[in-house]
Amino acid sequence: MSFMEKLRGQLIDIIEFLDESRDTIVWRFPRQGNEIKNQAKLVVREGQSAVFVSEGRLADVFGPGTYTLETKNLPILSTIQGWKYGFDSPFKAEVYFVATRQLTDLTWGTQNPVILRDPELGAVRIRAFGTYALQVVDPSALLRQLVGTDPQFRTDEIGDYFRRLVVGRLGPALAEAGVAAIDLAANQREIATQLAGQLSEDLSEYGITVPRFVLENVSFPPEVEAALDKRTQMAVVGNLDQYTKFQAANAIETAAANPGGAGDGMGLGAGMGLGAAMGQRLAQSLGTTAAQPAPAPTGPPPLPAVESPWYWAVGGTQSGPGTTADLAGRVRSGEVTRESLVWQQGMAAWTAAGEVPALAPLFAATPPPLPPTGAPTGPLAG
Repeated sequence: MSFMEKLRGQLIDIIEFLDESRDTIVWRFPRQGNEIKNQAKLVVREGQSAVFVSEGRLADVFGPGTYTLETKNLPILSTIQGWKYGFDSPFKAEVYFVATRQLTDLTWGTQNPVILRDPELGAVRIRAFGTYALQVVDPSALLRQLVGTDPQFRTDEIGDYFRRLVVGRLGPALAEAGVAAIDLAANQREIATQLAGQLSEDLSEYGITVPRFVLENVSFPPEVEAALDKRTQMAVVGNLDQYTKFQAANAIETAAANPGGAGDGMGLGAGMGLGAAMGQRLAQSLGTTAAQPAPAPTGPPPLPAVESPWYWAVGGTQSGPGTTADLAGRVRSGEVTRESLVWQQGMAAWTAAGEVPALAPLFAATPPPLPPTGAPTGPLAG
């Protein structure tokens, strides 16, 4: 093999870049000291641009296509090189392939919350995240401003800078949108479009644009979300006075299903009164005025409820039926005492009269039994 054949073997005759990484923005062709020979083939695929740099100066830029490198399609490089010995001789140049397709599925997010003054909630902290796409529209500006001599420039090298840029733009964009924080979800597309334009303007000096910007989610701190949940629950309840009446009706139904508890009429009434009072206090604290009761219809009053008869045991024998007034007379005569068993419809079992709340007033004025004869009396007794 002659010397010239060995030299031809060291010359580069095909220049191309097959990107398998999907995240490479700029890739420098590995020349490693080899020279590009005359009539070499340059293959630039769709979504790429090829930039020639000679002696540190940016020269020619090629779009998609296949080129045979010769003087007529390298005007700037020809001017730089001078071609003292003609273009037939090999030449040295660095070739950078720049991805001009959209680089998608890039993510962003606020590491720290952004403080927003909301007209309804006041000062509130929010977080946001989403995706975006980058696209190189000026390869020359990108090489001059960001890449330099980096042999492989990837998206992660610009990711941190872009995230800081987004956070800096997010607060003003949300403020300029003029919508309440709880309405941001309905305006995410308009806010994202506005942010995309502002970010493209900021990145124009680097030859980069943002063709797509997505605001996927805006979230509040946990305590704010809990307060909003409470507010939603209150809206679902609606009229607090009607809700209190509904709760009282449920309590009556539950008590009726439990006869042992239903026998305690005073306890049931006290529970209903307490529930109504709590409902009124809650309504007043929330600035809600309870609905006034409807005026009673004209006409005679309703008939009094018929009292269920009482039965009592005296000496192991059942007596009755009788009214509460009958029992009161027997209590005064001493026939019925606190320990006497009584029963009325609705009670689960015979119960000592002194333990039935409805009969408690009958024994209020009844004196206790006399002490045994000879027992000490008075305050010094015992």
